[in-house]
Amino acid sequence: MTSAVFNVLFLCTGNSARSIMAEAILNRLAADKFRAYSAGSQPKGQPHPEAIRLLQSLDYDTSNFRSKSWSEFAKPGAPALDFVFTVCDNAAGEACPLWPGQPMTAHWGIPDPAEATGTPAEIALAFKDAYRMLHQRIAIFAALPIRSLDQLSLQTRLQEIGRISTMAKEPN
Repeated sequence: MTSAVFNVLFLCTGNSARSIMAEAILNRLAADKFRAYSAGSQPKGQPHPEAIRLLQSLDYDTSNFRSKSWSEFAKPGAPALDFVFTVCDNAAGEACPLWPGQPMTAHWGIPDPAEATGTPAEIALAFKDAYRMLHQRIAIFAALPIRSLDQLSLQTRLQEIGRISTMAKEPN
């Protein structure tokens, strides 16, 4: 991890909601320190419309988001990854490709808003909750003094972020 900007890959099975939101959040919060990407083990083929609606409502540029396979990041010429985070429980249990450079990994499971049922308002709320949980974890990650932490301390912090209660609300 010697580059000026750290490359981060967020993984989920479908790469249609949580991982795409995580990519957007980190690229907005800390573009000076990180370059975020997202991918899935079984990509859905397109981002979930509600994820795109939510991101657009928060003034994110969604024109370049696409659902893509994690194999794109294991090929020669792919960005060298410094961190890989799984944001869904299914992807955490799958056999991941071998990432060049041996990035640090952690599991930051978030309930899947794409599985939400109910009224359009209830489904929108599930996406907002997932966004809020991801934003909280990513903000903590982005604030870490990464360059001053040894590998073991950093790995411990990354795992602790994944254990932050997903029920905690942000202060108003």
